[in-house]
Amino acid sequence: MMKKLLLLFLLLTLVGVIFSIETVEAKKSKGGISEEEMTTMSTNVDNLTKKMYANGLFSPQDNENLIDIKIKLDNQMLIAPDLSLAPLYFKVGVLYKSRDMKNEAIDCFQTILENFADTALAPKAAAQLKAMGVEVKAPEKKQEGE
Repeated sequence: MMKKLLLLFLLLTLVGVIFSIETVEAKKSKGGISEEEMTTMSTNVDNLTKKMYANGLFSPQDNENLIDIKIKLDNQMLIAPDLSLAPLYFKVGVLYKSRDMKNEAIDCFQTILENFADTALAPKAAAQLKAMGVEVKAPEKKQEGE
């Protein structure tokens, strides 16, 4: 009887381990941004923002970091929009605007308006777009069932 219980326990433990590994792998294969990546991106954006406000020069590595962050954000948006991305999109948009990279900045602010219209950042993104001379249109509300 004890052997059967021990065998059952080991079998259930093995199934649990396999399931948890598959769940982690599924998240990785979907290309989602991990908490660690979000923290790293946020730290990098904050450091670049400090340089911008201090009128510091961006190194080629700084430019590469900014581009990498934007690519990761865009890739995550293709998978599943996540509310936690809105502040990063806004900060990256401000950085692009300060670097006179108007098209990239517009893309960041427009992403906020289209995907995070109910956040406090939407009016700020609209104001940034207006300041750049971009006509801002309110995003269309999705109909039920879409």
